[in-house]
Amino acid sequence: MTSRRAALAASTSPVLFSHSSVRALNDHPCNVADPVLELLRDNGGVIQLTFVPYFISAEVAAWAQESQAERERLGLPSPPWTWPRAPRPGEEPAHVAKEFEAGFAATADDDRLRRWTEQHPRPEVTVAQVADHVEHAREVAGRDHIGLGGDYDGVDHQPTGLADVSGYPVLLRELADRGWSRSDLEALTVRNVLRVLHEAEHRATEPLWSTAPLR
Repeated sequence: MTSRRAALAASTSPVLFSHSSVRALNDHPCNVADPVLELLRDNGGVIQLTFVPYFISAEVAAWAQESQAERERLGLPSPPWTWPRAPRPGEEPAHVAKEFEAGFAATADDDRLRRWTEQHPRPEVTVAQVADHVEHAREVAGRDHIGLGGDYDGVDHQPTGLADVSGYPVLLRELADRGWSRSDLEALTVRNVLRVLHEAEHRATEPLWSTAPLR
């Protein structure tokens, strides 16, 4: 939270939190606390509410910790990210690729971990839970300071009904059923983020892209 406060204090333009949920509903370090949401509102920025189950649900976050503890008990490595890390200076990319493949291979065929997972299935996250985070952010920061940041390329699992971008209407229908107007949904899905991007470009002291010819 300190780094977010620092960014808001230093910025002369609206700040965009690209994919976070709210800490009031799940005390995850990637989520944003209410006092910071109030600062974001005063800054004119936007929080883009994510669909990451570990951010949305305390039960899923607890399951992830238990799963990691079981991996450590079995002597298995932590699961790799859904994309390889970047090579370090002087490191061969092929070495990183082998490390990535080994991380999957070390756990993919482990019967002990598979049995544990069958006995301790990962909790599912619902669209309603995602909507709860969206609504809480609106209550604290205001309608003009919220957006959506699903983070589809950063996790291995998504909430039920939001497996891919075709699920966005499911969330919007849930919010509409809760009384959100068409104008509210337009602000959430596009207008608020575009406002922040336009304002940042307007206030930029340097161009956001180079006009110099390519060589």
